[in-house]
Amino acid sequence: MEDILNFPFDSKLILRKKNKIKRELLNRNNLLDLNIAILGGSTTDEIKNILEIFLLAKGIKPKFYQSQYNKFYEDSVFENKKLEKFKPQIIYIHTSNANINYFPSINNTESEINDFLDLEFQKFKNIWEGLKKYNCNIIQNNFDLPIERSLGNLDFSDFHGKTNFINRLNIKFANHIYNISNININDINYLSSKIGLNNWFDKSLWYRAKYCLSFSSIPYLCNNLVGIICAILGKNKKCLVLDLDNTCWGGVIGDDGLNGIKLGKESHIGEAYLDFQNYVKQLKERGVILAVSSKNNDKIAREGFSHSDSVLKLNDFASFKANWEPKYLNINEIAKEINIGLDSVVFLDDNPSERSFVKSQLSNVSVPEIGNDILNFTSYVEENNFFEVINLSNDDIKRSKYYSDNNKRLKEELVHVNYKDFLKSLNMNSEIDFFKKEYLDRITQLINKTNQFNLTTKRYSIKEVESLITDTNYIPIYGKLSDKFGDNGLISVIISKILDDVCIIECWLMSCRVIKREMEYEMFNKLISICNLKNIKKIRGIFYPTPKNSMVSDLFSDLGFNLINKDNDNTTIWELMTKNYRNIKTPIKKNK
Repeated sequence: MEDILNFPFDSKLILRKKNKIKRELLNRNNLLDLNIAILGGSTTDEIKNILEIFLLAKGIKPKFYQSQYNKFYEDSVFENKKLEKFKPQIIYIHTSNANINYFPSINNTESEINDFLDLEFQKFKNIWEGLKKYNCNIIQNNFDLPIERSLGNLDFSDFHGKTNFINRLNIKFANHIYNISNININDINYLSSKIGLNNWFDKSLWYRAKYCLSFSSIPYLCNNLVGIICAILGKNKKCLVLDLDNTCWGGVIGDDGLNGIKLGKESHIGEAYLDFQNYVKQLKERGVILAVSSKNNDKIAREGFSHSDSVLKLNDFASFKANWEPKYLNINEIAKEINIGLDSVVFLDDNPSERSFVKSQLSNVSVPEIGNDILNFTSYVEENNFFEVINLSNDDIKRSKYYSDNNKRLKEELVHVNYKDFLKSLNMNSEIDFFKKEYLDRITQLINKTNQFNLTTKRYSIKEVESLITDTNYIPIYGKLSDKFGDNGLISVIISKILDDVCIIECWLMSCRVIKREMEYEMFNKLISICNLKNIKKIRGIFYPTPKNSMVSDLFSDLGFNLINKDNDNTTIWELMTKNYRNIKTPIKKNK
């Protein structure tokens, strides 16, 4: 039933079977609770219903607050006890061009129309300002184009045109929101254009029920929203694993040879594969990890990327598995090698039997039914929002390099019989310090994405993270790690609250790419030194077990903490007297 919610959608089927889909998805275990407020400029009931099942399919169980019809402004700007009590984690402002009050007319001067533009923009600035008190992520629609143009094609270029006005307003939104990390645009301008305005908007439904889009468009809107929500929660994918023959190029390189495969502009099929490689390359350049799992001779498979027209090169891949083993085994090895969860992996293969076998063996891996037509491959990746991002940090852009560097570390590890000798050979250097504004995006991203080395899985909005910088009741520290193979970036966070002479660790996490490098000990050594300076006598830690964080279940015990409580859900509370702790020595040198 869950497959119904994957691209391509059958909107009528989803709308017809929504209740059955919901019942089945509610039976899943370990659903993540999420409070979502929908502030609508038009009717939103069916949007809420369909959004719920799309979220359930991603392992998220939403609870909704809905504004009354067209009360999005009042709910945002004025006091709202009901919304405050609801404590939203995400607020979605569902507006459209129907909510623009000051559209220009042919009688308005250019100056008057510019004033209208400022008034409309100020209205939404007031909304965003009014929602600041909730310290949560906001998703804001931009504006779809009008279904009709009284000026025809001139509507685009003349300042009297609605199209011109909407385009200018959308640009003002983009320029303003670019620098506000907790506001995300839901690009209905693009979405409605892709669906087609005649399909996006239903005049009859608008006049009868005040829906600003057609019923058939609602699943597309909700899928788009869920992509943003998953990115906010760190549930988007990290790694794209590719088959080779008839996926990265046309033909079978083992049979056709390097010069026989279809790749390049000499044929229409070759050009389509070239464009797909360009798309994959762009994903890699903005932080998606690439890998290969192919049934092939390794030497011959690698030769494909030496083709004169190949955009992808061998050094673009963090892991390369070309052999005759079942592909699911290779994908398992790739995940272990890169040190990511299988739920972070997307696998593309033109062969339906290979897709089916991987699905049956690795249920957490996303395997879209891309078919065998290269013309559709990009759409299946794009429309399923696997790699949706809400911002681009330097760490995102460098991520692929981080994992490529890890391969060099793995090779270095094989040289050493003793693991301690291997760690020393890395010549590691750390930077551990209090939170800084320039790292806010990365710190927030790390907090909301990290699941394996994460003691409490407590999540924070960027506004909450920013407030910690100046809050003297907290000790917020980050850690960066580099070695002779490269910079791993900002990879660890500890957030602790001071209560009298007790330091309570509310959040402690570390990126999987530096696990087993002993960085956790350096982070704790730093926390102890800060506590000593503040005359803190005791440190208290909490371990909240999840299906993914068992690797840190013994961390407090290893550090010398004493267990003081264990709840029925196996949540444990630990304590350590600071005077009893002796710094753990590691091979990591300290820059700060």
